Amino acid sequence: QVQLVESGGGLVQAGGSLRLSCAAVGRTFSMYAMGWFRQAPGKERELVSAITWDSGITYYADSMKGRFTISRDISKKTVYLQMNSLKPEDTAVYYCAADRDVFDYSRTYYRTSRYDYWGQGAQVTVSS
Repeated sequence: QVQLVESGGGLVQAGGSLRLSCAAVGRTFSMYAMGWFRQAPGKERELVSAITWDSGITYYADSMKGRFTISRDISKKTVYLQMNSLKPEDTAVYYCAADRDVFDYSRTYYRTSRYDYWGQGAQVTVSS
């Protein structure tokens, strides 16, 4: 199976920055898009950002626009999430995900159920 390996999580003070990485490791495979989701204790998993692999079209949750930036390195099969101006409410486990299916992506990119592979999760803790 395809493995998504995350790194870059940690503890940071409010207002600080952090960059998460997610690399697709192992078998050669094609993907249409990759994204980041997060889940805080007691809350549902929610979209942070997503990017289509070939064209680089990006999507952001409203609360992340202007603070977070998603990017990818095609040669490394790696997606990044640059997080700036972090707030305590950003504290969560952040998961990367890969989607092989193009179907209706622009309308359903935010749905966790459409993604085929998931990373192990990276804890991001933002202190006051």
